[in-house]
Amino acid sequence: MAAVLKLLVLNGPNLQLLGRRSPEIYGHATLGEVEENLARLARELGVEVECRQSNHEGDLVDWVGSAAGRFDGIVLNAAAYTHTSIALRDAVAGAGVPTVEVHISNVAAREEFRQRSLTAAVCLGQITGFGVAGYGMALRALVERLRAGAVESAEGRDKR
Repeated sequence: MAAVLKLLVLNGPNLQLLGRRSPEIYGHATLGEVEENLARLARELGVEVECRQSNHEGDLVDWVGSAAGRFDGIVLNAAAYTHTSIALRDAVAGAGVPTVEVHISNVAAREEFRQRSLTAAVCLGQITGFGVAGYGMALRALVERLRAGAVESAEGRDKR
């Protein structure tokens, strides 16, 4: 029997405020509800999921950097760090753990500074604009790619 896939879901700054902060943009679901839904989906898919959130860039960098050998994939909503953190981009590229970037809002339709992701180029893909349902989409896509063996190394993607 194949080993159970272990996935890490990382949420960046201010996502602990989901449900209260700008519900017209981010909706009314709380981070706790998002995590409960992901746990339920993980059980359906036969995978394990661990969710973490931090407002501190270094925590996210540390978690990504230590994921190799412990997790098979990462779902990452780096929030504002998506647009500012070279350190997080380098961590994703260097860790070699397949990562899917997710955003609740359609960042391409928002302020100009939100339209550029520093991390997207070193991720398998990006899901954006589908509200909190995007987390489930990201988890499903990541599991499908991992099970198909259709992932290239992050370092290979970083050289493009």
